[in-house]
Amino acid sequence: MTLPPRIDPFHAIAISRLAHRMKAEGASIIHMEFGQPSTGAPARAIAEAHHVLDHDGMGYWESQPLKERIARHYRETYGVVVDPERIFLTCGASPALVLALSSRFAPGARIAIARPGYVAYRNTLKAMHLVPVELPCGEAERYQLTSAAIEALDPAPDGVLVSSPANPTGTIISDAEMAAIARVCEERGIALLSDEIYHGLTYEGRAVSMLEKTDDAFIVNSFSKYFSMAGWRLGWLVVPEGYIDAARARMGNLFLTPPSLAQHAALVAFDCRDELEGHVETYRRNRAMLLDALPALGLRRIAPPDGAFYIYADIGHLTDDSLAFCERLLRETGVAAAPGIDFDPEEGRRFMRFSFAVSTELVAEALKRMTPWFREAARRA
Repeated sequence: MTLPPRIDPFHAIAISRLAHRMKAEGASIIHMEFGQPSTGAPARAIAEAHHVLDHDGMGYWESQPLKERIARHYRETYGVVVDPERIFLTCGASPALVLALSSRFAPGARIAIARPGYVAYRNTLKAMHLVPVELPCGEAERYQLTSAAIEALDPAPDGVLVSSPANPTGTIISDAEMAAIARVCEERGIALLSDEIYHGLTYEGRAVSMLEKTDDAFIVNSFSKYFSMAGWRLGWLVVPEGYIDAARARMGNLFLTPPSLAQHAALVAFDCRDELEGHVETYRRNRAMLLDALPALGLRRIAPPDGAFYIYADIGHLTDDSLAFCERLLRETGVAAAPGIDFDPEEGRRFMRFSFAVSTELVAEALKRMTPWFREAARRA
């Protein structure tokens, strides 16, 4: 009997389960373990959803107006023209990634990804009988894939998956490096995928879309992060012209359509920029507060949080077991954070990730709780 590929658990989910159990028992919990906004969808989007619920029976549906609005977004934000027929609406970014991988690669294909990187990249590749080629990326590379690293791979991988801003680090790939990555992939015949779900959430520099550098890339995006609609489960995938039919066939058979209600709300959310930019300003304050306070906790080595809403911190001076460390932090302070082992199975045992997509008041409270705790942890180490 052939068994399915073994994939690792998402350890932050276990931390979150413990946090919810503690909360049910009366503990005060601050959730900084997941990358999801604590705010809800924009008010006007919610109002539109109420209207639709009252007046539309809904059903399987792909919103052409939303696809056209996304195409307009690429034109206005990045200066690139995207045919709406290249845009596939999906049940979040995760199915968009599955759709891209299944449309482009055969089992056994080798896909290069950064380490550290989002836990589901490695595990989704394995689950789909693809081979993750993890490239270690540290301080020298700003925790990101580089064109030089891709060019040095022998043999060349079948695909490369980049993410900018990245999870767990928040680092951004520069304009010049994005162009160099696109050039190397074209020269070596490597398929290119770009995860851009944190676009709109930047604090240092600009997030460049890979579509600015090449038209021959799969682009994953989502309404979960910038638009604060994680629970609405809506994302999109931009596919190269030559893969429209393959993607359409897989979309229809694997997923049908994303939620109709979410599509109606998302169309309105695109025009709620004032409210959404207010969220970004909150994240900016939270980021500044953490960067100012972390050295006092002994966390002086962190990845540059150019975007997204994460702090990826080196805790190697305190532990070589980030999972146990995060569990102890939660039990003793009520602050939930993600262990680095999720994002890097080799070096992640000495890293942890905080999400600052919570209120500024909660960030302040988390720091108040953690400051004496980290001081004591340093004394014990």
